[in-house]
Parts: sequence; C-alpha cells; structure tokens
Amino acid sequence: MSSAILTDNGVIQVLLFLLPGFVAAALYYFLISHPNPKPNEFGQVIHALVFTTIGQTVWIIVERLSPIGSEWGVPISVMGAVASAIILVGVSNNDLAHRLFRRLRFTKGSSYSVWYSTFSRNTDSYVVLHLTHNRQLYGWPSEWPTSPDDEGHIRIVEGEWLGESRDPLTAEIDQDRSSMPTFLIPTKEVEMVEFIHREPTDP
Repeated sequence: MSSAILTDNGVIQVLLFLLPGFVAAALYYFLISHPNPKPNEFGQVIHALVFTTIGQTVWIIVERLSPIGSEWGVPISVMGAVASAIILVGVSNNDLAHRLFRRLRFTKGSSYSVWYSTFSRNTDSYVVLHLTHNRQLYGWPSEWPTSPDDEGHIRIVEGEWLGESRDPLTAEIDQDRSSMPTFLIPTKEVEMVEFIHREPTDP
C-alpha cells in the first residue's frame, strides 16, 4: 500500500516538475505567427524541457533571494517559463535575432519562411496574384498564411481583376478604392505573387 502511494506521489512530483515547460511550450506554439516546420513529438518534449529548466532556474533564484515557502515553487516556475516563452515569441515574431545577425553578416536568413518573410518585407507594396486558369488579381494584401503549403487564404483588399492587357503599373486606379471588394484567395490557387511598390493615389 505504501509503495503504491510513494509511486503515485512520485508521478505527481514529476508532473509538477514538468508542468511549467509544457505550459510554456503550448503557449509558444499558440502565439508564434510564422513557425518553422513544427518539430516532431520528441522535439516538442525537448522544447518543454528547456522551458522547464528556465522555470526551475527562476524558482531557485527567487527561493534564495526571498524567504518564500516551497508551496510557491510550481507557480513561480510556471511564471518564469511562460515569461521566457513570451519573450522568445516576441523575438521570433519580430525577426529580432536574425535581424541582428544579418547586420553582423553572420547570416542572410530570417526567422520566417521565405513566403512569410517576403510578404513582411514588402508591407508597402501592392500585389498581383497570378492564379490558376490565367487569372490575375491586383490589390493590397492585408493577411496571409505562414506558408504557401498551408490550407489558408490570402486576404486582398481593394481588389481588382486584371485583364490580359492590363498593366498594374500603368493602370488607372479608382479614386475611391475603399468601395472596392475584398477577396479571400486560397493559397493552393496561387501560382505566383508579384509585388509592386506604388504610392497610393491622393483622393
């Protein structure tokens, strides 16, 4: 009987020890807007263990610096792990680490996929979506998925279908584009994206 209790207590202790890391890892994957290929289950466990280590380190520091009881161990570990996850999300979502290393000429890569990075670096550009069946849609991209392989959509506002003879660089733009339609285009229908920098027309 006592052996079973000890075993149960041991399992509970292990779960409480790992709880901060799994909570932080779940939050990280939920908030990150442009994940690289999501790691397999083993990789996710490793990430959770890293966050657990950070959370436990925070608890050890707090315990040594303040007369706080051991009952606060799990909550403080969770807060430490969650805080580290939020910081990493901010660094990744804003390309901060890769931006620094690009400036130092250590890399030319980014935190994003090529698809997401190209959209993010051309936020002042209109696009022409070259779609299946030789269709072309011109407009302003307001939302896009993290990867062209995602089962998602590109949201185009101020959208306008282009004919075969229409050149988006020379075409006249309607003065009141706010009345133009909004489109949701499945990424699977997009064959090519053309970015066109163009100053908005003054009303």
